[in-house]
Amino acid sequence: MKKYLLTFALSLMSLTSFAQTDYEKIMSDKIAKIENCKSLDEFQTLANDFDRIGKKETKEWLPAYYAAFSYIQKGRMLMRDGKMSELSTQANIAEKYLDQAENIAGKDNAEIHLLRKMSYSLKMMENPTERYMTDGMKAIEELKKAENLDPENPRIALIKAEDTYFTPEQFGGSKTKGMEQFKDALTKFKTYVPKSKIAPNWGKAEAEYFVSGAAK
Repeated sequence: MKKYLLTFALSLMSLTSFAQTDYEKIMSDKIAKIENCKSLDEFQTLANDFDRIGKKETKEWLPAYYAAFSYIQKGRMLMRDGKMSELSTQANIAEKYLDQAENIAGKDNAEIHLLRKMSYSLKMMENPTERYMTDGMKAIEELKKAENLDPENPRIALIKAEDTYFTPEQFGGSKTKGMEQFKDALTKFKTYVPKSKIAPNWGKAEAEYFVSGAAK
């Protein structure tokens, strides 16, 4: 009987390990596509893929996180195209996924707070004059939470650099200061070690883009 139980336990451990490896492989394949997305449809497809993974892997927070990130990136692409009226829609969907991720990962997760910051910023940009004191202030608050939890996180430095670089000087921004912050972010990326193979690790290419001067 003991031999049977031992065999059963070992088999169960093997199956669990295989399932985890399979999950990580699927996630790795999807995550690798994020920074290469060039269209709204590609981001939507990825968001749908992460949603399906999340429905299967109900104890994992990263599928919901990456679904939210895909919608935020979709919103940022719409913003670059001047389609400002569509930003809140993408941000609201992203926030639903962030709620899911937070329910699993807990409230002290810097990566989730940073995406919330990006989501609120999208909402604000739909109408900056009217929404700065609401969504804009929420964005600032979420960024502070993220930085307090993980001050050496290069993505936090990257988003701070974006804010400084793209904010007009009369409102406290500066392209010169922003560029220095992009350099600081890139330095952090060079020493940053992700918590796992599929943990958030995006943003280095963007920092390199600005530091290289390509944005001018």
